[in-house]
Amino acid sequence: MTTSPTGGDGGPDGPLVAVGRIGKAHGIRGDAFVEPWTDAPDERFAAGARLSTDPAERGPLTVESTRQHSGKLVVHFAGLDDRNAIEALRGTLLLVPAAARPPIEDPDEFYDTDLIGLAVRTVDGRSLGPVTDVLHSPAGSLLAVALTAEDGREVLVPFRTEFVPTVDLAAGIAEIDPPDGLLEL
Repeated sequence: MTTSPTGGDGGPDGPLVAVGRIGKAHGIRGDAFVEPWTDAPDERFAAGARLSTDPAERGPLTVESTRQHSGKLVVHFAGLDDRNAIEALRGTLLLVPAAARPPIEDPDEFYDTDLIGLAVRTVDGRSLGPVTDVLHSPAGSLLAVALTAEDGREVLVPFRTEFVPTVDLAAGIAEIDPPDGLLEL
């Protein structure tokens, strides 16, 4: 599963997805630690890359330079040349248009943001509710599904082929074959 957390509602280039979050300042010249949420941080945070932000009024930001420090990504944004300017941006999400993501060649791989919002139904046709989140654990990925027909509670479905045999992004549907007792938890 390729991950890309949701970031924004969109702009002229369509829906936006988060590729990272600004952390604490590093040094006094406006450098910031950035937590990358992308499989391609070298590409997303290359010099000259322009990133939208959430909240929107904090951007857009242009990457001036990047480097690694103790295994962490350090980014300097154009025009932000002191520690206070960066500290004011701490926690800001960095966004790119979803359309700018590279296509996924494997038919069994999906961006998380493409799964969120899919209508979930069982293989026998019972409508359950939408996918509200995709969670990742050492044991594998899980789809969080809101049971709208029930009491609004949420169930976690292992995102493996035997439990989620069909994902049709064009139709907006994920079909599940839940293990016994899962929907009764």
